[in-house]
Amino acid sequence: MTCHQPSTGWTVTPQQIQQRFQATNGLDPIFRTVDGSNSPNANVSTVAARQAAYSMLLTHGDIRVGLPIPNGAEFTLAAVDDPYKFASATQLSLFRRPLPSTNLRFLSTVMWDGRETAPNGTIAGDLGHQAVDAVLGHMQATVAPSSATVNQIVAFESGLYSAQSVDNGAGALAVAPVHGGPAALSTQNFFAGINDPATPTFDPHVFNIYAGWAGNTAGATGAVQRRQSIARGEAIFNTRPFSVTNVGGLNDVVKRPIITMTCSTCHNAPNVGSHSVQMFLDLGLVAPIRRTAEYPLYTLKNRVTGETRQVTDPGRALVTGKWADIGKFKVPGLRDLSARGPYFHDGSAAGTQDVIGFYDRRFNIGFTPQERGDLKAFLDSL
Repeated sequence: MTCHQPSTGWTVTPQQIQQRFQATNGLDPIFRTVDGSNSPNANVSTVAARQAAYSMLLTHGDIRVGLPIPNGAEFTLAAVDDPYKFASATQLSLFRRPLPSTNLRFLSTVMWDGRETAPNGTIAGDLGHQAVDAVLGHMQATVAPSSATVNQIVAFESGLYSAQSVDNGAGALAVAPVHGGPAALSTQNFFAGINDPATPTFDPHVFNIYAGWAGNTAGATGAVQRRQSIARGEAIFNTRPFSVTNVGGLNDVVKRPIITMTCSTCHNAPNVGSHSVQMFLDLGLVAPIRRTAEYPLYTLKNRVTGETRQVTDPGRALVTGKWADIGKFKVPGLRDLSARGPYFHDGSAAGTQDVIGFYDRRFNIGFTPQERGDLKAFLDSL
């Protein structure tokens, strides 16, 4: 469980990784050049060299994924600015957060870019294929695990449920009249397409965990005040409308330049917050304006139109080869969120407040300070 730890929401966090580096001088199994270093050619001969070689892992919790421009892609790699002097069209360096290996029953897509999701396949089958790839890739095994072993891996991880059980301010999250925590989550109904916004039966009230704490804030103090803040945040998530523009995979698909939505439109799986059908969106997370010097920058060129686009990660496009899929990633689930920061596919948002700030700026939502605080309290309680 090198990259998937129970204490950090079944993924890893920079703080935990830094502790492991200090305890082992950078020799813990997570520190391997196959995917832990900024480049597979990085110098790791000394402690100082390892500190530099594993900087993306240490600061963002990012694993380096190496993927090529696919054969027959609608685009070429026109230029690359890789601070680690390795990436090319043969193997782009993509720095991504390990997704949590928990709450997997609620998945509609495996991996940020869906590369482990087979057409017309099952989640169990996709997880099995992912396990084999992890053994042969991350673990560098020379022999694939047996079918029996793969089935055991899938059965184990498919039975994991994690969610916040206690809030430091509000107290227990799984005691009536609310139903937070992993036990309630394990009984949550789910199937592919449940509460799909494209259907007439879509209900934007995706989360109803903390409605029992809603009430008048006048005179509230301590735990009661915190509980009411969490309940208000849940209502904001479900009902606060905002206008969505220029989102690839959304506005262009429905042919509407402006769409009025709430947070729950995309995070629509009831009491989970994943997207219940396969969907990949380009929110602008990979745009050059958001890039810091530690991330590579790729210039992609459309083979037909000659148009170019610069991104820090081509996302779904490295799976499909389609120009329209550049910068697209899946919608992740939200349970046990506060245990597993930083956030977004690349770990570029340090905390939930940074995530809220990104959306507030991106869509000009105009959250008040109280709304920001309430929404953070809710997300941190999931």
